[in-house]
This record gives sequence, structure tokens and C-alpha cells, in this order.
Amino acid sequence: MDKIRIGVIGLGGIGRGHVKSFAGNANATVVAISDLNEQLLKEIGDNNEVANRYTDAYEMLEKEAVDVVCIATPNKFHKPYAIAAFKAGLHVFCEKPMAMNATEAEEMLAASKTAKKRLMIDFSYRFSPAAVQIKKEVESGVLGDIYYARSEWLRRRGLPGFGGWFGQKALAGGGPLIDLGVHRLDFALWLMDFPKPTWVMGSTYDPIARKLAEKEDCVFDVEDFSTAMIKFENGATLDLTASWASNIKENELMATRLLGTEGGLVQKNINEGYEFEAEVYIERNGSQYDMKPHGKSKDVLSASDHFIECIINDKPHTATGEEGLLVMELLDAIYASAESGEPIKL
Repeated sequence: MDKIRIGVIGLGGIGRGHVKSFAGNANATVVAISDLNEQLLKEIGDNNEVANRYTDAYEMLEKEAVDVVCIATPNKFHKPYAIAAFKAGLHVFCEKPMAMNATEAEEMLAASKTAKKRLMIDFSYRFSPAAVQIKKEVESGVLGDIYYARSEWLRRRGLPGFGGWFGQKALAGGGPLIDLGVHRLDFALWLMDFPKPTWVMGSTYDPIARKLAEKEDCVFDVEDFSTAMIKFENGATLDLTASWASNIKENELMATRLLGTEGGLVQKNINEGYEFEAEVYIERNGSQYDMKPHGKSKDVLSASDHFIECIINDKPHTATGEEGLLVMELLDAIYASAESGEPIKL
């Protein structure tokens, strides 16, 4: 079997991780990389034995024989690179958020359908062992009907690359809501089996980052804290919160909690890091039980490995363009509600 040929655009921290991940897959090979930074190109290319290096991603798409393009650039460039890749007849593995807004996401999805090529969004937090285990519990019906969820990613002080593109709306589209909240929103929706939203109420704030930006004389025109309530057609409610800077005890707090008619669950990070644990809470025979999965499920793949496996075996992949579009529509609605001060009907 021929290996799936990968081209990676964007070699920041996330992009470098994708190069390593795809290169470590026995059924894939990274044949080309692209970044504006020539020093990064040399470093990543040398370390991963990738000879084909481009400062112009469009040139890479034109010249290189690749099957999949991985896009890990600032958010502003997700749409143009994805559409160019689809026009070249390639599959796309795109970093989150899918795009700057839902309009761009719709264009990407339409282009993928026209090209009849796959579009997967890197909602990586679906792919931890704890996530896979509790997803199976939800699908088995152990929670009953889910009527409430709370999903959050809060940092005490964690403004990424302060003064860089993350804090500029023109390049990022927003702050922690579109950077961190996008993951926790997708994760909750995935566990809830994507109920249809009906309205959204959101608020955004920037008291900590704004003062810091003024002090350091740098551009920062997005929020540093966001919160929202989402109501669904089935009556369920989701509370979503995300921050880069907030006065909490933990340096990094990630948690998603679901309450159902028959049970509940929580998935959260361990020791303020990027490892996760989960528990399920049920009642049986008049007694309360806590169930905590241990070990790793045998069928847990990374997001990129899952994408490669689905391409090779011609089977559907998760984290689809359609799911990415729904997430973008909700993010748009939260920002619109925060700006207007009113609920947004969907």
C-alpha cells in the first residue's frame, strides 16, 4: 500500500506537532512543508527529513504531489488555503477553529463537496482515552436524557504569544472563545450528539488583557474572558466559559460536565495539565455509584491517525466540516450576542 502523502502549512507549535504526528504514522509520509519563516523551515525540515520546503504555500500546492494538506496557520488563512487545496484535488486536515466565521466555514464545506474531498477539523480533545471511554458510556444510554452541560477552559494567566496574532481580531477572529472555547464547545456538543441549538446568550470581557496591552503598548482587540448560555430544541442547556486571563486558583482548568435523567459525568484535566480523567455518576438499587475508567482503550487514535485510517479504509471520519460549521455558527452567535447585549435566535 502506498503511503498517504502529507503537506503541512504553518510550522508554529501546533504545526510542528502535526509534522511529528503524521511522520510517525506508518501509513503516511510528510513530503512537503510551508512557512514564511525560513529558519523554521530548515529546522523542522532537517529534524524530520522533509526535503521539499516552501515559503509560499500556494506554490507547494501547485508543485507537490500530496494527498492531504494539513493547515496550521493563523485562523485568517484557513479558508484560502483550504479552498486552494480542494481545487488541487486534495483532502484537508484543518486546525481549529475551522475559519474566522461561519460564512467562511460554509465556503470551505462547499468547496470540499464540490471537489469530493474530505475536510476534517482538528478537534483533538475528542481523541483522549478518557474522552473515548465516556463517549461510549453516553452512547450506551447510562446518562438517560441529557438536560444540562457545563464546559469550560479557564486560565489564570495564559495569553498566548501576547502582542502577536492571537490577540488581533483581524488574524484570529476572536480571543479565548474561538481559541479555547471552540474545543470545549465541540467536546460538549459531541458528547450530547449535536442537539439543534435554538438561541444563544453571550458576554465577553477584556479587563486584564486590556490593561496589560496598554502598559506594553501592543495590539490586543479581542476578549480575554467569555461566557455563554446555549439553549437547544430538545430543552437542554449548555453553559460555556473560556478565558486566557481570570482570577481563579488554577493555572489551567478544563472540565466538561453532563447531567442526565439517569446519571451524570465529568471529564477534566489532571494537575492543571493536558492529561485527562473522567468519572460517571449513577444510581442503582437505591445507592449512588461513582465509576472511574482506568487504563487506555485499545482503539484510541490521535486525530491525525484517525484521519489517515479513514482515508485508507474508505470509511467516514469524525470532526467533519459539517460539525465544524455548527461550532462556528454558535461562536458567531455568542460574539453577536455579546456585542448587542441581547439573545440571538438561531
